[in-house]
Amino acid sequence: MEEKVINTDLELKDRLVAINRVTKVTKGGRTFSFAAIVVVGDEKGIVGWGLGKANEVTTAIAKGVEAAKKNLIKVPVWKGTIPHEQLASYGGSTVFMKPASSGTGLVAGGAMRAVLESAGVRDVLAKCKGSSNPHNLVKATIAALKAMRSPLIVAQHRGVSLDKVFNG
Repeated sequence: MEEKVINTDLELKDRLVAINRVTKVTKGGRTFSFAAIVVVGDEKGIVGWGLGKANEVTTAIAKGVEAAKKNLIKVPVWKGTIPHEQLASYGGSTVFMKPASSGTGLVAGGAMRAVLESAGVRDVLAKCKGSSNPHNLVKATIAALKAMRSPLIVAQHRGVSLDKVFNG
């Protein structure tokens, strides 16, 4: 059920989630390099993440953006929120997302917030449990969004109306 979005003429906005300076000690001294986690999205239901590593920060970010554009997924955003509750985990991080009524806003922490904003989710209640490592949080959030099912598809699959999916 993995959906890949290949269309590259989308208006994607990138967000830097975290940057990590890595030090390698050699005979000649210390060598610094950088690892950047980047999230891209069109704020209309398409989101992806990427990791870029390079000797300069700007190059690492550019590599991260390119990597993120290669693994975009489609997220079912329903009236500015998510269609149903979702729990997902990756590594030591577990994320829980719950739909919220209009006007609630994005109640989510750092790495989760960046992913949800890029996906175009405006109202959601989210909680991360366990590790707050940005790498694992981004991957867990993407996994949760990938597991979401659109109410329209659920209604078609069950052979009932859209009202019956929500009310009954």
